[in-house]
Amino acid sequence: MDNVAKLEIDGKSYSLPIAVGSEKERGIDISTLRQSTGCITLDESYGNTGSCRSNITFIDGEKGILRYRGIPIEVLAEQSSFVETAWLLIYGRLPNRKELKRFSDLLTQNEMLHEDLKFHFEGFPAHAHPMAILSAMINATSCFVPGVLDAYDPAKFELQAARLLSKVRTIAAFAFRKSRGLPIVYPKPAFKYTANFLHMMFSDPYEEYDLKPEVVRALDMIFLLHADHEQNCSTSTVRMIASSQANIFACAAGGVCALWGPLHGGANQAVIEMLEDIHRSGDDGSKFIVAAKDKKSGRKLMGFGHRVYKNYDPRAKIIKEQCDKMLRLLKIDDPLLDIAKKLEEAALHDSYFVERKLYPNVDFYSGIIMRAIGIPLEMFTVIFAIGRMPGWIANYKEVMDQVGGRISRPRQIYMGPTEQPYVQIDQRIKK
Repeated sequence: MDNVAKLEIDGKSYSLPIAVGSEKERGIDISTLRQSTGCITLDESYGNTGSCRSNITFIDGEKGILRYRGIPIEVLAEQSSFVETAWLLIYGRLPNRKELKRFSDLLTQNEMLHEDLKFHFEGFPAHAHPMAILSAMINATSCFVPGVLDAYDPAKFELQAARLLSKVRTIAAFAFRKSRGLPIVYPKPAFKYTANFLHMMFSDPYEEYDLKPEVVRALDMIFLLHADHEQNCSTSTVRMIASSQANIFACAAGGVCALWGPLHGGANQAVIEMLEDIHRSGDDGSKFIVAAKDKKSGRKLMGFGHRVYKNYDPRAKIIKEQCDKMLRLLKIDDPLLDIAKKLEEAALHDSYFVERKLYPNVDFYSGIIMRAIGIPLEMFTVIFAIGRMPGWIANYKEVMDQVGGRISRPRQIYMGPTEQPYVQIDQRIKK
C-alpha cells in the first residue's frame, strides 16, 4: 500500500504523504497543502488534527491502552513512583540508580522558595483561587531562579526541570495555607516528594502531619496517573507557547491556565459537587441513578465515561484499588463516600451503564481519594497540575529539542464582513 493520499480539488488531483506512527497510526501530512493548492483544512477544536509527532505518550482509546514511553501505565503504577515516572517522561527511558538519586536530590535541593516570594503571596486576597495563585506564582518564581531567561541549554535543562517540578508543590501548599489563614509550613529535606507535599499542606508548627504510607501512596498514584495524557488542551497549550521559545516556567504557567477550565481540569471537582448535590437533596444515590437514565431529567453522572477511552479508563482500575485500600485504613464516616459507592456499584453492574460503557473513570476515584485525605475542593485542579507537570516538561523539551522547529501558527477560515468603508462617527446609525 502506497503511503500517499489522493485529494481532488476543482478537478485537479494532489498527492499527500501519509505519516505512519510506531503504533501504526496513520495521518495525512498536509504541511504543504496551502502552498500547493491554496486551500487549508478546517477542523474546529482539532479533533482530527495531529499537531505534532511525539515520542512521549501513546493512547488507544478503543482498547483502553495508556503507555508512557512505551511502558504500560499498569506496570508503572505497580512498580514505579511519581518521581521516577517523571524522569521517564522527560528523558525517554527509565533512570538508573545514579540518575534517579541525582534527580531526587535536585528536587530536594530546590524545594524552597525565595523568602521574598512570601510578599507575593500576601498580595492575594484570602478568597483568591489556588489556580490563579499557582499560575501567577510560577511566573513570579521564575524571576528568582538563575538562568531561566537564558537560551535553552540541554546541559542545564535537568536543573531547571527539577526546579519547576519541586517548587510547584511548595507554591501549591503555600497557596492552600494562605487561603486558610494558616502559617506557612516549610518543606523538610528528609521527606520524599509526595510526603513532603502532604507535610507542607497539613502539618502545623506545633504538630506534624501523620504521614500514613497508604495515604502517601494514594496521592503519589494520583500524580503518576495524571503525569501525561497525550495532546490534551493544557499540554497543547504548553507546546504552543514553547514554540515561541518562551522559558519553561512561562510555558508551565500557561498550562495551568488551560487546565483551570472546568471542561479540562475540573472533572474530579465536578464529581464531589455532584455527590454534594445528591446528599443535599436527601437522596442516597438511588433516585439519582434512576434520573441519570432519563435523558429528559438533565441529571448527568460526573466521573463516568471518558472522551478518549471508549471502553474502560485503564487508570480507573488502578486508582480504584488504591482508593479502596485507603478508605479501609482511614475508616472515614462520610455520607458522600457512601453515595459514591452506590453510584459505582450501579455503573459497574447496571445494564444501562454497562451497555453504554459508562464506567467510573480516574476522576471519579481521584476525587474520592482527595476528599478522604482532606484536600479541599478548590485544590483538586491544583493537584492535577502538579501531577501533569512532568508531561508538560517532557513536551516542552521535545519542542525545544526539535531541529528547525517553527512557531505554532494555526490558520483560519474568515467569516466576517468583506471590505467596507470607515464611517465618520457623526454619520453612524444610532442603535
